[in-house]
This record gives sequence, structure tokens and C-alpha cells, in this order.
Amino acid sequence: MTTTKKLGLFDSTLLVSGSMIGSGIFLVTGDMTRQLGNGPLVLLAWVLTGVITLMAALSFGELAAMMPKAGGQYNFITRIYGKRMGFVYGWAVFSVIQTGVIAAVAMAFAKHLGIFVWGHDKVIASWICCGHQFSLLSGQCMAITSILVLTAINGLGIQESKWVQRIFTLAKLLALGALILGGLYVLMGGSFNGAHNYFWANMSDGITASKFVPGTPDSAGNSIEPIKGAWESISGITLMLAFASAMVGSLFSSDAWQGITFMSAEVDKPSKTIPKALLYGTFIVTVVYCLANVAYMTLLPLKGLSWPDALAATGVDGWAENFNLGIAHADQDRVGVAASSVLMGSTNDELAGTMGLLFMAGLIMVSTFGCNNGLILAGSRLYKAMADEGLFFRKAAILNKRNVPANALWMQAFWASVLCLSGSYGDLLSYCTFASLLFYIITVAGVLILRNREPEAERPYKVWGYPYLPIAYLILAGFVALGILVSQFNIAMTGIGIVALGWPIYGFFKRS
Repeated sequence: MTTTKKLGLFDSTLLVSGSMIGSGIFLVTGDMTRQLGNGPLVLLAWVLTGVITLMAALSFGELAAMMPKAGGQYNFITRIYGKRMGFVYGWAVFSVIQTGVIAAVAMAFAKHLGIFVWGHDKVIASWICCGHQFSLLSGQCMAITSILVLTAINGLGIQESKWVQRIFTLAKLLALGALILGGLYVLMGGSFNGAHNYFWANMSDGITASKFVPGTPDSAGNSIEPIKGAWESISGITLMLAFASAMVGSLFSSDAWQGITFMSAEVDKPSKTIPKALLYGTFIVTVVYCLANVAYMTLLPLKGLSWPDALAATGVDGWAENFNLGIAHADQDRVGVAASSVLMGSTNDELAGTMGLLFMAGLIMVSTFGCNNGLILAGSRLYKAMADEGLFFRKAAILNKRNVPANALWMQAFWASVLCLSGSYGDLLSYCTFASLLFYIITVAGVLILRNREPEAERPYKVWGYPYLPIAYLILAGFVALGILVSQFNIAMTGIGIVALGWPIYGFFKRS
């Protein structure tokens, strides 16, 4: 069997940050804006998401240092709550958390690939079953193909996977950096391709929030010409629930950072390397995400412009229709594309806007491809760890000649491909985020439990600010989870139902 080099701190940090930066940062701010209608609150949601993610990463660092064994969070939960609960987590990862994120990111990749070739919504085949019509779309085919290609690459070995992660993560960080620098330059008063600074106007509403309700024309005459709907003021409990619901998008965009803990066996000095990689990787992404949203707020009007204002701002009648949509109504929620188009000069030239569209679409393809590489790489190691203990399909434990759990990789690819066929991007996003958040909460709570139950256990790294930091995380994450449960009850209950299926399924694997 081939001996392979292990991942150092640099590659481990790139795996953390690369797995986090996928499609969400370029898309979800539009939906968050429609739910809150307020620039400061949208930015606050991103900042709070970053704080929550960093708190969780620091807490996970203590557990990872205690248990530097392949399987990561599965091992943490098993040690804290027992084998059945550990299996329920592993089942959730395979059924919806990891594979669902892989599917959602692959669908986003296909959506932007469709800008260059073929389109993403062309019907390839359709059929009727049980009274329902089903269709196979071109985007689904492209998404599945990307999953299969990355699975094949990961089957070649950890070194090949590492180089894919290096290239794609560094490329998207550089490209995002260019977008951020352009936005900050305009924010500081710079003149660039006719871009206007909308930041202070977008920040001027204080915490006066409103929610966009589609389908009803705005009687005040402030609605955007191509968009039919109205903004309704929200406050109190309604605002709190809307804020929690809006954070589904930002939390999804910041997820998957824990994947490095699944790969402890392939990380050099895991007790030291993994806690540092978790901190550095999540911190880098938090800063990038917050700055990217500052750039969006600078380059684009929050709710769009009325037709006369858009025409006055652009001076181009043909391009005004696209520009006046703003952040809230960006075409297909492509906020990143809209901001890039402005930097390219779309306010003066429609062709420049098209170039911005193509540039950002290419960046999102790079971003999602690299993100899925990290997700596919990490997830298979968890299934192998479960199979080693007899709690997953036995063949998932088998390593190929490159020392890679190839069977686990292809099992993951198969189910992620099925999910590409079964749900929309938004549904997959919501199921994954809520289920994942629940397990983050019980895992961080485990830090407090183990400190009390095993006070003498060796802890090479201890979480900063214990016990206040883990407790603060539990309060903040619990608020968000409760808000999602109330505001998106059906989706939350579906996620809980999928997770709960693992409880009886555990008995099947235990008997086998």
C-alpha cells in the first residue's frame, strides 16, 4: 500500500477555507435582503454568522486536539453521547448534511456553467410517474458530472486532491480580493468605471426593517418596474424571526469548516495542526465574507432604483432595466455578478456589464468546484471511520492502492447525485443548514460535558474564554435554530425527520 505525505498547516487551512467558500457568498445576500430590507441588519447577520462560526471552530479545536482520530465530529459525539447518537450524526451527514451541501454547490456550479454553454434549465427528458411529471434538466446533468469528475480525482490520492484544493482556493481568494478592493476603493471616494457609492444610502435606515412581498404592486409608486411586489414593515418578534430565517443563507455559506476534523489520520501532528487550521481558516473566510458584503452595499442599491433614477445613474436606457434591480432583486440572485458588472463598467456600457457577468460566473465556477473538492475529500473519511466500527456499509472501509477510501467516495457521489435530481438549491440549503446547526450545538455543548465528566483528560489545546465562549455560542446558535424552527417550520421538521431516521437504522447496522 502506498505511503502518502500528510497535510500540513497550510493545506489544512486551505481545506477549511476552501470548503467554506462555495456559491453562497455570491447568491444568498439577495434573499437575505428581501427578508430584512435593511442594509445594517444584513451586514449584522453576516458579522454574527462569522462570530458564531469562530466560536464553534474554537470549541471544536479542543475536541479535535483531545481526539486526533479520523472521523472528527463523529468521534466527538460518540464519546460524549454514545454510539447510537454518533451513528445518528453520521447518518445525517451522509443523508443530507454533507451530500446535500455537495449537491447544492454542484447545482450552483451548473447554474453558472450554463451561462457559457447550453443553459442550465433546458429539459433533457421528461416522464410521468404516479400522476406527477418529472423532468431531467441540463443543469442537473452538469451538476452530477462535476461530482463524478471530482470523485474520480479524489480517488487518485490525497496529493492530487491537495493540489486541486490549493489551486482553486487561492484562485477564488484572489478573485474575491479583487472584487473587495474595487468596492472599497469606490467606498473611499474613488472613481472607477462610473460606479456610484450607494453604501451610506444603504446604511441610512437604522434598524427599520421591511420584508418584500411579491405579487402586490407598490401603491406608493416605489416598486421596480420589472418586479411586482411591495415592501412591508416588520418589527418585534416578526423581525427577530425574519433575522433568524435570513441567517440560513449566511450560515450555509459559512458551513463545512469542520471537514478537516474528519481527516485527522491524514493531517501531520493533528492535535496541533487542526485547531490552528480551524481558527485560521474560519477567520480568513469571516473577514472575506464581511468585506464582500461591504462591496455589494457600496456598488449596488439595496432595493433597486426607480426607473428614472436608474436611467439617470447609468445614462444607458438599455442597461437600466438590469441595473435597477439592486441587491434585493439581482437577476437569479446573482449579487456577485451584479457587483462585478458594475466594476467592469456596466453603468456606462452594456457590453462591459456582460463582461462582468462572464467574469463573475467563471469565478463562481472556480469557487464551487474547489469547494466541492474539499467536501468530497473530507466526507468519505467519515464514512470510512463509521465502517471501521461496523456502523456503515463494510465496503466503505476498504482503501484502494492509493490509500484512499474509494468505495466511500463513490457511495457519497451516488447519493449526492440523487439529491441533485430531487430538490432545488433553496430546499437543499435549508435542510442542510438546520440539521448541521443542531449537531454543532450538541457538539459544542459536549465541551462543557467533557470538562465536567473528564476533568483530568489530556487537552493539548483548550478553548479560549472557557466556559463563557461555549455558553455564548449555545445561546446565539440556539436563538438562530429556534428562529428557523418557527419561521421555516416545515423545512425544519423535514430536516429533523431525516436525522431521526438514523435512530432506528442504527439497530440494523448493529445487528448486521
